[in-house]
Amino acid sequence: MKMNRRQLIGAAGAVSAASLLAACNRGGSDDASGSKKPYIAIVSKGFSQEYWQAVKKGAEKQAKKSGARITFVGPDTESDVEQQVTMLTNALAKKPDALGFAALDSKAAAPLMQQAKNDKIPVIAFDSGVDSDVPVTTAATDNKAAAAADAKHLAKLIGNKGTIGLVIHDQTSKSGVDRRDGFMDWMKKNAPDVKMLTPQYTNSDLRKAANITKSIIASNHDLAGIYGSNEASAEGVAKGITESGKKGLKAVGFDSGQAQIDAIKKGVLAGSITQDPQKMGALVVSSALKAIKGKDLPKFVDTGFYWYDKKNINDAKIQACLYH
Repeated sequence: MKMNRRQLIGAAGAVSAASLLAACNRGGSDDASGSKKPYIAIVSKGFSQEYWQAVKKGAEKQAKKSGARITFVGPDTESDVEQQVTMLTNALAKKPDALGFAALDSKAAAPLMQQAKNDKIPVIAFDSGVDSDVPVTTAATDNKAAAAADAKHLAKLIGNKGTIGLVIHDQTSKSGVDRRDGFMDWMKKNAPDVKMLTPQYTNSDLRKAANITKSIIASNHDLAGIYGSNEASAEGVAKGITESGKKGLKAVGFDSGQAQIDAIKKGVLAGSITQDPQKMGALVVSSALKAIKGKDLPKFVDTGFYWYDKKNINDAKIQACLYH
């Protein structure tokens, strides 16, 4: 297709602007003293939830401590794969010294991971990680083990028998798959008398999670328990239980936003798994700086998790990991 003169001028201007942007951002930034700071671009799975704000806070603290410059972006919702891919494309165009990335959809991100490798930009995967050989390391919770801990507590709460619902945040990210499979595998192996309903997916939409929860409750009069696999899903589970008026249902969650903490204190949720997002954010930055210097890194860095409920929520080690 031929382009007219106006289109050609516009295209040329766009290319020039993009080239100028890449040149201005290549290889870090100069501070007031003239020394070059390494630049780390971080693209998360989301931005609005308290969990991601805690990851950002940890990354910013470590960057300040280490003398690095970071940017931290994420899509408006954890279902917006296209927006995240655009953010990742823009981050790579700035030619950072390293990239931190938590994939919403590893398949969609695969070509850009290869681009980072070709451009010799080390990738630090975090949270859900990236289903790729490109990242030099992954800083994340052992999601299968954490989900198994949730399953163990829920099984005990319902006396190792009964029907339970699974409200899962997605089936495209590694964290979604691992938190689903880790939970279900533990139940199948250790609580065979527990009947698990087909997992339902929320795309990390609180309202959708609440509606799914109400639908599960309405359709299963023998429901004994329910599991929500991330902040939005667990908060939605609590909201759905409250709106349905269901009493005696045992529910467990994942993450520790303020709404979850309130639900646990009120007894709507029995307990939850908290990650350590500030530690995760700090490890993204410190691992990136090591990678920039060419140092070897382990393939996986476990950032840890804790089960918390009414009994231990005020313990110092738990309070240090809550997101609020």
